[in-house]
Parts: sequence; structure tokens; C-alpha cells
Amino acid sequence: MAPTVSDQMRAPRRRFKISRRTDLMVGGGIIAFLVAVALLSLVWTPLPPAKMQIVHKLQPPLAFGVLGTDQFGRDILSMLMVGCWNSLSIAIAAVSMGGMLGSVAGVAAAAVRGPFEALLMRACDVVFALPPILSAMMLGAFLGPGRLTAIIAIASFMIPVFARVTLATALQAWSRDYVLAARAIGNSRFTISVRHVLPNIMSQIIVQVTIQLGLAVLTEAGLSFLGLGIAPPAPTWGRMLADAQTYLAVAPWLAILPGLAIALCVFGFNMLGDGLRDMLDPREANRR
Repeated sequence: MAPTVSDQMRAPRRRFKISRRTDLMVGGGIIAFLVAVALLSLVWTPLPPAKMQIVHKLQPPLAFGVLGTDQFGRDILSMLMVGCWNSLSIAIAAVSMGGMLGSVAGVAAAAVRGPFEALLMRACDVVFALPPILSAMMLGAFLGPGRLTAIIAIASFMIPVFARVTLATALQAWSRDYVLAARAIGNSRFTISVRHVLPNIMSQIIVQVTIQLGLAVLTEAGLSFLGLGIAPPAPTWGRMLADAQTYLAVAPWLAILPGLAIALCVFGFNMLGDGLRDMLDPREANRR
């Protein structure tokens, strides 16, 4: 039987839902795999990541171990697994800290308005003027390079990002009928923010978290590349890239493998964020 007009109209919607689900499933699958690898590295790796075997140095993949060895004979697969935990743990901690503080500030500014909102926006402008790398260099002068320095540097850049996103969405929520009704019956601004505004903008915050996690992983790799991340001998993807510079001509896999790991992680978070945005915000899905 020939398809009806209604069937023809529903077909693009079905194709879009499949496409949207694909983004979510691919991104979620990649991140789930990386999280599993990171957790596995806490209890098992093929070899101790810091174990040096000079006689087996610069072995290509499959010649000694699955992914070969570096200039000190350390197992690349083991280093990538532990580096996955270090990168994800720093990114999650930094985004959690920045997201919480920034979201609270944005919701508060939307409720209070006036000078507090203007002051928050100017503070955001000041932080945006200082990239995370520069912030980490200044923090490193006081705290020294390490995990805490990387977390604080990345989180300090995430706070204004979440503050601006939360403020914009919270201001829209304050103009909704349900908020006006809550104000009419005498609810305080704090009560309205907690009970009505924050739950209704949570989907936008969640999407922003997934997107910023990818940026945090990339920033952490940059900090480690500059020597401002976790101190050696703990492996990180960024420092593996830095150490590989000298051996690009003779052992290109030393740079290719951690580079692919970083790219895969950022791609997974971006795909997951796109899928969540389409699923949680139908208006955004219709625009696309």
C-alpha cells in the first residue's frame, strides 16, 4: 500500500530521532568505555606504568606489549590506562567545582538582579581575560605543579562559563507563568529559585557539564604538556605528548597514541553533549 501523507510527514521525524539517538549512544558508549578503562587501571594494568625496561625501549606496537614501549621501556598501554584515570578525575573534579559554584552564582544573580548581576558579569569578563594556562602558571608559582593546581586552574575558568549560562536560562525561567504564580502567592525569591527555577534549568546545566568536560580534558592535557599537571612519574596524556616530541621521527606512536586518546575523549563528550541537548531541549532539536 502506498504511504499516506501523514506517513510521509512522520518519516523525517523518525529519521531525526534515530540520528539523535545515535549521537547519544555513540558519545555515551565512548565515555562509558573510557570510564571503564580508568576504573580498571586502579586495580590492574598489563605492567606497572612506572616500570622501566631499558633493554626494551622504543619497541613498536605488538613487538613488546600491545602498544609498544617508550624511551624508558615503559609499557604504553599501561601508561594510557593510568593517564585516562588522571585526565578524567581532574576534569570531573574541576567541572564539578566550577559547575556548582557558577550555577549557584548564576541562579542567585537572576533572583537578586541589580548590582550583584552586573558585578558577576564583570567578574566573568575578568576571568575570561585570563586563560586556564596562564591561571595555572600563576597558581603554580604559589602552590607548585600538581593535581590541585590543575583542578583549581580549570575550575576557575569553568565558574564564569556556568554562571553566564545559568544566568541566561534562569532569567528566562523567571518570566514564566509558574514563577509569576509562585511570586503571587508570596513565595520568597530563595524558595522560587530552589523549587521552581533550578529544577527547570537543570537540563541545560547537565548539557553544559558534558560539553565542558571535553574542554576540561583538553585543558588538562595542555597543562600537563607544559609541566603544570600531575608530577612525574604518574603518567598523563599531555606529558606523554610532551615527552614524545624528541622521538617523533623514530617512534611516532609515542605521540599518535596519546593524541588519539585525547581526541577520542573530547569527541565522546561532545557527541554525548549534542545528544543530551537534543533529547532534553526539543526546541534545539527542531532548529537542527
